[in-house]
Amino acid sequence: MKVFFAAIALTFVASPVLADTPGANWLPSGKVGAAIAKQGYQMTKVEADDGHWEGEMTKNGRLYEFHADPRTGKLMSVKPKHRGHD
Repeated sequence: MKVFFAAIALTFVASPVLADTPGANWLPSGKVGAAIAKQGYQMTKVEADDGHWEGEMTKNGRLYEFHADPRTGKLMSVKPKHRGHD
């Protein structure tokens, strides 16, 4: 029985973390980049996650993490990110 539970636990640990799939009414990732550019940033990374777009962007040489509305591309949250740290 211990082997069975260990195998189940190992399956969850060894499984890769996958991003969500964008919804049918979502802006394509390229248009999210354009919407973010209109807000003064340059998008460098984006993926669908937990019902919104999230990723990284830069402005004036600084790196930021963001969450954006999936239908409009409007930034919902922006946090500074230190280079070299995930």
